[in-house]
Amino acid sequence: MTQINPEVTVIIPLYNEEAGIEALLEKIIALKFHELYEVMVINDGSSDHSLEVVKKYPVKVFSHSVNKGYGAALKTGIRKANGEKVVILDSDGQHDPAYIPQIIKMLDDNEMVIGTRDKESFQVRTRQVGKRAIRWIGEYLVEQKLPDYNSGYRGFNKELIKGMLHIMPNGFSFSTTSTLAFLKEGYSIGTIPIKVEERVGRSSNVKFFKDGAKTIMLILRIIMLFNPLKIFFPASFIITSAGIIYGIYGYLIAERFSNGAIVLTILGMFLFFIGLVADQISIMNRR
Repeated sequence: MTQINPEVTVIIPLYNEEAGIEALLEKIIALKFHELYEVMVINDGSSDHSLEVVKKYPVKVFSHSVNKGYGAALKTGIRKANGEKVVILDSDGQHDPAYIPQIIKMLDDNEMVIGTRDKESFQVRTRQVGKRAIRWIGEYLVEQKLPDYNSGYRGFNKELIKGMLHIMPNGFSFSTTSTLAFLKEGYSIGTIPIKVEERVGRSSNVKFFKDGAKTIMLILRIIMLFNPLKIFFPASFIITSAGIIYGIYGYLIAERFSNGAIVLTILGMFLFFIGLVADQISIMNRR
């Protein structure tokens, strides 16, 4: 059984993964991690036999009465965790729990550790274009290279991630949001290469167009919280410049600064000052 006051909590969000969770828990038990760490499964309103499968193993189980989402399950686990360090991994059989000790050790020197998928890892090809687009947007907004930003295999300092739960989504984008949040706050993020296998059982719930668009909007919302000027300043500069150029062109052609040019210039200036206000509001919100 788990220790009374474990230093590490392993959280596994679960939704309709009866085949995958059984394979994962078998590996965890074989490695005797349930005797070293607090292993916690958060059943997010599964409608199959996932809960019955989990109850056969010596791990803690908490259940949602309805399906609230991947992020909501992780929030429940983090709030109930007793460990100072938290490791999360998926329940679909893709993640090998053997990496857990390495992640725990790296958390001594990093506030977050991400399991980055190597070249041999299984990935759905149809999602690669969307992931590259999201990565490009994210790297532009946070002004640095992103690690495997949406990897579901990672570890945190519990107190830090617990203090950010109010800005974390209830959906699948918890991983993306936490990566951006830790980067923007200047925390140290370590990476460890992992091999990800093909998921066991049912196909993924993530849809390319629907969830890809949600992730892009989520990135924009997070940047509005941490660095809104990255959105307002470029827009202000482009619109103001267009107004001035349009005005000069009109003056040279018709010897008058057109009303359209004046409107564009004023709009660009307003956007800049709105951005400054948004930046101050974001600072107060984070505090």
